[in-house]
Amino acid sequence: MPFAIVRNDITKMEVDAIVNAANKSLKGGGGVDGAIHAAAGPELLEECRRIGGIETGEAVVTGGYRLPAKYVIHTAGPVYRGGIFGEERLLKSCYIESLKRAEEKGCRSVAFPLISAGAYHYPREKALDTAIRAIREYLSGKEDEPEIYLVIYDRESFRISSKKVKEIRAFIDDRYVEAHPDRRRRESYDAALPGEDSFDSAVFQNEAFYEAGAAEAPQAPMPQYSEAAKKPGIPKAKAKKTGYALSQKAVMSSAMAPASGKPKSLDEWVREIDESFTEMLLRKIDEKGMTDAECYKKANIDRKLFSKIRMNPQYKPKKVTALAFAIALELPLAETQELLGKAGYTLSKSSKFDLIIEYFILNGNYDIFDINEALFHFDQVLLGA
Repeated sequence: MPFAIVRNDITKMEVDAIVNAANKSLKGGGGVDGAIHAAAGPELLEECRRIGGIETGEAVVTGGYRLPAKYVIHTAGPVYRGGIFGEERLLKSCYIESLKRAEEKGCRSVAFPLISAGAYHYPREKALDTAIRAIREYLSGKEDEPEIYLVIYDRESFRISSKKVKEIRAFIDDRYVEAHPDRRRRESYDAALPGEDSFDSAVFQNEAFYEAGAAEAPQAPMPQYSEAAKKPGIPKAKAKKTGYALSQKAVMSSAMAPASGKPKSLDEWVREIDESFTEMLLRKIDEKGMTDAECYKKANIDRKLFSKIRMNPQYKPKKVTALAFAIALELPLAETQELLGKAGYTLSKSSKFDLIIEYFILNGNYDIFDINEALFHFDQVLLGA
């Protein structure tokens, strides 16, 4: 994954280089600066003294000494004074110049703190937005992308738009089945059929099989409901509307038998295998008029993983990888479900992660950086490899 937000202590990141939010004198200080100097040992301060100092927005490299990282890249962020003294330009320069120094040293992985968001009082939401835009700009022109991490030490250090958080929370609250999902689902179905008896457990479990089980195997096409299939006492129209009048046995036998009624042999069944995830992905890339590089970069996927997928028609991706490609291709919800189904997954109303993805798709926001910010805020895994 070329870019990820992680919650960690930056001094413990096992990467080629970590970035220090330093002061212009490079003589150490508090916060991230003090923590990095303490972990690296006195040799770091000695090297910084030999360098002498830097200007705001500049970056220099030293050794990592006792840190897991080989290098420390020191950059001086701006003090926030209302945003009218070029603070945004200078903060963006901190990220770009640090990445340039990392590239000069051949670094394949770099970890940043949220620069200027502490003692320099840069509003955290604005600091995050500037960091994301700077990193995105740097990655956009790179064929062989490094791994870049934005390291957040605690929840208070990370803030996204309060409006966006409220909208996502409201969306989840309207749809999320978190506690006792079976009971809540049963109550909603019973309420939809006033005056009728509740469905029996066998029919209810059949419904659960098709909603929850879809994550494990592709779902068979649902046959048409008939008068004979519906439960006695439930009007035909309501049976069709709710979709719970067909037994699991009837569904499975319909899927296994052709129209003639003669069961298919195993060989016949296997020969009818559907389009694979890889085949559908490559077809969609062509249909969208995208290049491979455009697609995997937009999906926050590294080139090596994409090559593995392209070379293996039966590749089974992780769910976050499959979804990342759906987002990169800007697929509507139905096509996203279809692509996920090729890999054996589905989007579920009982998953907070899935509902956040659904929220962004339904709102037409396919920016994977925005989506990953929201996923991180809600303590969910990020999209990508």
